[in-house]
Amino acid sequence: MATVLFSVMIVLLLVGFPMMVPLIIAAFIGFFEMFNGIDKMDFMVQQFMAGIRPASLIAVPMFIFAADIMTRGQSADRLIDMVMKFVGHIKGGLAVSTATACTLFGAVSGSTQATVVAVGSPLRPRMLKAGYKDSFVLALIVNASDIAFLIPPSIGMIIYGVISNTSISELFIAGVGPGLLILVMFSVYSMIYATIHHVPTEPKASWPERMKAVRDAIWPLGFPVIIVGGIYGGIFSPTEAAAACVLYALILEFVVFRSLSLLDIYRTAKSTGLITAVVFILVGAGAAFSWVISFAQIPQEILSTIGIADMGPTGVLVVISIAFFIGCMFVDPIVVILILVPIFAPVVEATGLDPVLVGIVITLQVAIGSATPPFGCDIFTAIAVFKRPYMDVVRGTPPFVLMLFVVSALLIIFPQIALFLRDLAFR
Repeated sequence: MATVLFSVMIVLLLVGFPMMVPLIIAAFIGFFEMFNGIDKMDFMVQQFMAGIRPASLIAVPMFIFAADIMTRGQSADRLIDMVMKFVGHIKGGLAVSTATACTLFGAVSGSTQATVVAVGSPLRPRMLKAGYKDSFVLALIVNASDIAFLIPPSIGMIIYGVISNTSISELFIAGVGPGLLILVMFSVYSMIYATIHHVPTEPKASWPERMKAVRDAIWPLGFPVIIVGGIYGGIFSPTEAAAACVLYALILEFVVFRSLSLLDIYRTAKSTGLITAVVFILVGAGAAFSWVISFAQIPQEILSTIGIADMGPTGVLVVISIAFFIGCMFVDPIVVILILVPIFAPVVEATGLDPVLVGIVITLQVAIGSATPPFGCDIFTAIAVFKRPYMDVVRGTPPFVLMLFVVSALLIIFPQIALFLRDLAFR
């Protein structure tokens, strides 16, 4: 059964069908083969609906909508300007500003693609003008944008939390440590790169200019306060925080900044609706497919073949890391999470691994794979946004991928990098 299902999916992908089609076809084949005497289509639709029924998924379109509003409005530009005023003058300061801006915007959007657009569009021309090579600039933007997978609110964490029945609030707070560690490593590398290549520094901003930039960014900085402070202060659930972010974004861009008209908001909502439809079809199809492979005992067959049960917790985390990294090099992260999490769920439970730690490891691998050739999804986002050839976008990625691998190893060896804040907040 496993060979048939995965062979069908690979063939359909190679033919050129979007990922939702192979998922649906494979799920249908599974239902058709395993069940007799029942209405297979009705049963399959029930599994689709069960996949998108969890209330936590409401947060996904809300965060996408809020991110889209901020990208079209002034919030992103104000955050970028504030960061530039404080660190733009140091060696490699423009690159450090770019990585920091990606982290800040990821903390208010949860979307890597939105971060590539919002931060990369204004800062790439400035970095090229300052003397950075385009290969470095593109690689920095693509990889730093993936910090949005780890810094709350992370859409990937929401999907993982729903599939694995893990606390989304705990996942959010656990992602902060690894996300900041990646930012520090990228910043140090940027400073070394700028020193070696003799990249000139930006003029140092005066303190009045810095204070003005902070005042201008005060409103956008309210987003992480709402998300982190609201959730961990017991005011909001993650879903309610997402809705509050949308309301805050609408008030900010439509009333306070007056950067968007009603027509702009309508177009933004329409765009969000289209993206959400695709995401939810993937989630529903993935849930049906996951149910099929679980019922058919396929995860147990795969895991027993590779002998993962005898590896211990560290070995299990290593295998999970490799599987998710390779998967996201070829397929959309949400799909990889939907397919692989149920496969590894039995062994994670059997080895007693903390599901929050597993979620952070998975999210990090998703982030790495999304920015890694040949088919990392953020690579193609950068190609579309910056209109650069494939090789130009991927040429500078190896140093950043290496740093991300180092963080992965550190996270497995020292789990408290992720779990310290979680334990502080919830234990």
